[in-house]
Amino acid sequence: MTTLTTPYRPQAKVTETTAENYLNVAYGVKSWLLTTDHKRIGLLYLMSVTVMFFVGGVAATLIRLNLLTPHGQLVTADTYNKLFSAHGIVMVFFFLVPVVPTVLGNFMLPLMIGARDLAFPRLNLASWYIYLVGAFLMLLVLFSGGVDTGWTFYTPFSSKASHTNVLPAVTAIVIAGFSSIFTGLNFVVTVHRLRAPGLTWFRLPLFVWSLYSTSIIMLLATPVLAMLFVLLAIERLWGVGIFDPALDGDPLLFQHLFWFYSHPAVYIMILPGMGIVSEILPCFSRKNIFGYQFIAFSSISIAVIGFLVWGHHMFVAGESVYAALVFSLLSYLVAVPSAIKVFNWTATLYKGSVSFQTPMLFALGFIGLFTIGGLTGLMLAALGLNIHVHDTYFIVAHFHFIMVGGMVMGYMAGLHYWWPKMTGKMYSEWWARLSALIIFVGFILTFMPQFILGYLGMPRRYHVYPAEFQVLNVLSTAGASILGVGYLLPFAYLIASLFGRTRSGPNPWAATGLEWQTPSPPPPQNFLVTPHVTCGPYEYALSSEGDHASS
Repeated sequence: MTTLTTPYRPQAKVTETTAENYLNVAYGVKSWLLTTDHKRIGLLYLMSVTVMFFVGGVAATLIRLNLLTPHGQLVTADTYNKLFSAHGIVMVFFFLVPVVPTVLGNFMLPLMIGARDLAFPRLNLASWYIYLVGAFLMLLVLFSGGVDTGWTFYTPFSSKASHTNVLPAVTAIVIAGFSSIFTGLNFVVTVHRLRAPGLTWFRLPLFVWSLYSTSIIMLLATPVLAMLFVLLAIERLWGVGIFDPALDGDPLLFQHLFWFYSHPAVYIMILPGMGIVSEILPCFSRKNIFGYQFIAFSSISIAVIGFLVWGHHMFVAGESVYAALVFSLLSYLVAVPSAIKVFNWTATLYKGSVSFQTPMLFALGFIGLFTIGGLTGLMLAALGLNIHVHDTYFIVAHFHFIMVGGMVMGYMAGLHYWWPKMTGKMYSEWWARLSALIIFVGFILTFMPQFILGYLGMPRRYHVYPAEFQVLNVLSTAGASILGVGYLLPFAYLIASLFGRTRSGPNPWAATGLEWQTPSPPPPQNFLVTPHVTCGPYEYALSSEGDHASS
């Protein structure tokens, strides 16, 4: 039996009203800026990453508007390069990578394992400030000339160009990377050391398994990116031959190191979304999760195998045929754990009492869009097809089906699922369901035409294109406008819910899990007394009310 590593002193009873006041800004800005409470830090991250999401979204809007016409008359070629660079950098490094771990993970992880807080509360607060420093520096870069290398910073673009803010940009990313490293360390130690009595490894919620796997990737992969950008700075500042063949450097070394981080980073983005779906499907189908251990181990498998497939980004870069064949086979292999999850999710729904509330709609959207992204990933693992569609809009569509269609849908599912727990308030179910539908339709209309464009040969990163591709580009831009409306709706009705009178109660979904055994929002110490776990996390057959812990 695992016990808490710090003394747990039961507090006086905390009502929902006092818990709600605890999260109220009226208690003082200083108390928020100096807080070490994981719940408040999660909300601070929520505000920060939302700002970066809209910054990246503005860049995407300008890109799509420019592509309405074949001649790209909205912006110049140089400005277009800076726009797609800004969109990629902000969305990948400042939204997709941190959003679920820092927002939902920060808020929910201690609650889901029966802990009072994360293992290192001060480090948690420091992580947020480090993220803010990186984000602020990146915004300064974007508004003082921008970067035109693309989000990959490939050399020699990044090592030789003298007119772009490469060094400040990579410095901002490295700073934000330390925030991810510290968060990952905090999560790993918390899961190992602060689980409630009786909460064994195979009683952990699957969202915790996904955060644990994600944290391992953060700890092992992120330092590689930091070292890569330090090497880039050394070559750029002092002319040391690292990547430049004219200086006896290796021109492929940058790509190897970059993708050694960036492909595992894909799973930093998608694994937490998978964990969220694994929480929501049992709740809204009123069934125990099918194949719990397979789903748990598949998360670990994805984290491990994800480090072995970086070379499939480099099929046309000059690597040997034998290396390409090995990376191709490994790319097929990494799809197996994801397929296990999808099959188990489907089996969970089978003969379940399914209710189509908002979190469930987003979760089903995740499964549909992620499956399309995964199947097109199998296509890209094939050498012949990969070479044909390399650097075309087929790649853009595939990446967005995984990252936006999958991860953002998963994030929206989790945000709507735990919003009542985080705030104690219920949002408008009608508007939320409408938002889920609009986002799904808008996404399909935005990115499905891009698969066709890419297969027909339209290259990405160009601000002009042949006139024959205009109809599909117009469809894609129209879909993007619908998608934008879908993303703005939650921003409106979630904020409106904070001022509404509809209270959620401690467990509006009748869900299992320790987080639903506390008031909404949770009190400062999370639990009045130490919870003792006696069974698994999804025992819906035992109790429709979700009681699976005793105090």
